[in-house]
Amino acid sequence: MRISDVRITPVAVEDMPLLNTKGVHGSHFLRSIIEVECDDGTVGLGETYGAVKTLEGLRKVAPDLVGMDPFHLNDLAARVSNALPNAGGINHKTMLTQHQVVDVVYSAFEIPMLDIQGHATGRSVSEVLGGAVREKVNFSAYLFFKFAKPDDQPGLDFFGEVMTTDALVAQAEDFVTNHGFKSLKLKGGVLPPDDEVETMHALRARFPDHPLRIDPMGAWKVPTAKRFCDAVAGVLEYLEDPVRGMNAMAELSAQTDIPLSTNLVAVEFPHIFEGYAKDAFQIILSDIHYWRGATGARLLGEMCRAAGMGVSMHSNTHLGISLAATTHVAAATPNLTYDSDTHYPWTNHDVIKGGKWKFEDGALAVPKGPGLGVELDREAMAELHETYLEQTQIDRNDTEEIKRYIPDYVRQVPRW
Repeated sequence: MRISDVRITPVAVEDMPLLNTKGVHGSHFLRSIIEVECDDGTVGLGETYGAVKTLEGLRKVAPDLVGMDPFHLNDLAARVSNALPNAGGINHKTMLTQHQVVDVVYSAFEIPMLDIQGHATGRSVSEVLGGAVREKVNFSAYLFFKFAKPDDQPGLDFFGEVMTTDALVAQAEDFVTNHGFKSLKLKGGVLPPDDEVETMHALRARFPDHPLRIDPMGAWKVPTAKRFCDAVAGVLEYLEDPVRGMNAMAELSAQTDIPLSTNLVAVEFPHIFEGYAKDAFQIILSDIHYWRGATGARLLGEMCRAAGMGVSMHSNTHLGISLAATTHVAAATPNLTYDSDTHYPWTNHDVIKGGKWKFEDGALAVPKGPGLGVELDREAMAELHETYLEQTQIDRNDTEEIKRYIPDYVRQVPRW
């Protein structure tokens, strides 16, 4: 069995004006759908980011994969590194962290190769990774403050404007009622910290049994974060990236009993050692898209186990192929300590046959079919690819996008 063809299809999916400390989501989010075909007709599927640097990296590596054995992941790593020497970071300059091109591209191609391995052996990806330790994976509702969608933006607009505590709690009620989520995460760093304290207490009052977490994305200075921690004592299961940088996280960690988590400070394996030495965080968010794929995410879990750290899973806007892969990895990570993040309920589209995944009691059953357990809906992919060609966005820039709503907006991190 050898790889005979690699196809990369960028797609654009209608998004909503979800707010964060950098700005706001644009009219569309971009993804790359990957098909790796072997000489016996087996096809493995993958999904990753769709911004310009990701596409450039994928397209540069793809021809070098032809002729490769899809079981040889070490060979994949070598080919990616050889094709992308000194490639540097992949994220737009407005992002708050940097992911390495080689890590993202390796991750993107590893998933379809694991899908192929599953099809070739009649096993699921979670079995290929060592076996599922849970039959279903629990996910957390992902709550956002948001603007109402402008009239000139296409697609649905869930909830309209959400800029108050009452509106945010109503959003949470919808997610719990319709998807059954049993934990709640708020994207914070949007309103003044005292307002977000009020919101977290309101969520606690409305959902007394739901674990709560908030992610301000480094929006606060250490003294502000300390005051926030004092004000929500006993409310949060963890606080994600409240301050920016390893040293600031360590300074705050020494002043609070609330566990700190990160997906901004620790994004590469060497960061784990520094964070452990400084006690800068107690939980790391895994992600198959930049932690060296599924095998890297599993390795991250083992390193966290050795360090006595917890593991959660990060999410960005995504479709069903990524959700399937994330679910398999979560199922095969024994020490996944917390419910996984997901943006999936915020999109009304997908590229998999059978339509969108449906959460039951806030969870997804681990797909049983060979490989990832999903099939590509080519017609749906073609429609979203046509959307990609018609719209003008080639990168994500939340800071520039928010100026459509607030023309004099000035990005400031930390802001408070």
